Amino acid sequence: MHFTVAIDGPAAAGKGTISRAIAREFGFAHLDTGLLYRAVGMKGGDPIVAARSLSPDDLARDGLRSLAAGEAASRVAVLPEVRAALVDFQRDFARREGGAVLDGRDIGTVICPEAEVKLFVTASAETRARRRWLEAGEDGSYEEVLAQVRARDARDIGRADAPLLAAPDAITLDTTEMTVSQAVEFAKDVIAQRLAERA
Repeated sequence: MHFTVAIDGPAAAGKGTISRAIAREFGFAHLDTGLLYRAVGMKGGDPIVAARSLSPDDLARDGLRSLAAGEAASRVAVLPEVRAALVDFQRDFARREGGAVLDGRDIGTVICPEAEVKLFVTASAETRARRRWLEAGEDGSYEEVLAQVRARDARDIGRADAPLLAAPDAITLDTTEMTVSQAVEFAKDVIAQRLAERA
């Protein structure tokens, strides 16, 4: 069975948490596409060469969840050549047998516009900054993280190639006032309904 769930949204909205829970619930494979860009950014050197030579080992390196890696990812993700180098990898993963969940910024709009389910997970900048600040556990103030979140949003939304935006047929999930379990249940209900329609 081919069944693709595309989950997009800005940083720290809850995409990864929801995606991992959905993958476990339905037995789907999961790909955090942001890790691809984080790995490219953290490899250093020419980002285009880094993207073309990306290996599974690069995705397993330490520090990919750090604030620095997130900043590096946002900088290399604006390069069309980097995005192009990673597209085929993501599309092949999405159509693997047994179903797949991919989360990122352009899954429903560019990578998998034919996905069976598209969710756009979002939350206020203030809520996302607080989550990222608590999650990272690094030095720096909440205000600094909020400024980084806003700057990253501006880059992701404003880039010319595959900007962050909801696909026209995506279901928006605003997690600002939701618990993790509430957000996961919402997503599970959407996916279960689509699976039932296909059965």
